[in-house]
Amino acid sequence: MKYWLFKSEPSTWSWDDQVAKGDAGEEWDGVRNYQARNFMREMAIGDKGFFYHSQSEKAVVGTVEVIAEAHQDSKTDDERWECVDIKARRPAKTPVTLEQIKLDERLSNMVLVNNSRLSVQPVTQDEWHIICDLAGIET
Repeated sequence: MKYWLFKSEPSTWSWDDQVAKGDAGEEWDGVRNYQARNFMREMAIGDKGFFYHSQSEKAVVGTVEVIAEAHQDSKTDDERWECVDIKARRPAKTPVTLEQIKLDERLSNMVLVNNSRLSVQPVTQDEWHIICDLAGIET
């Protein structure tokens, strides 16, 4: 199993929007960055991810699960763009902010710290457990 982080502007697609989709989940569409797309191509059903609110909140607010592997993004006919489907798993009891992540030396190599603009990014197993612990999320 691999771990990931999915970033979204809450005004466009929020944690509450994701939760409302239930077990059916939703496409993680609209990604137009090759590196982020390539990360989605690496994902497998059952992989876990953090749902991260960008812009003003800048915090991990919950966890998601990949429920469909990479496929054509339904929002475009351009075959270069693919997406995965995800469903909400667990909310963060305490959102973990980017500031907290940057201050935690154990997370200093996290992609989020070093490439905060990438909308889909890998997370190591250690980073996963540290942030879940900080957020009060059972793994």
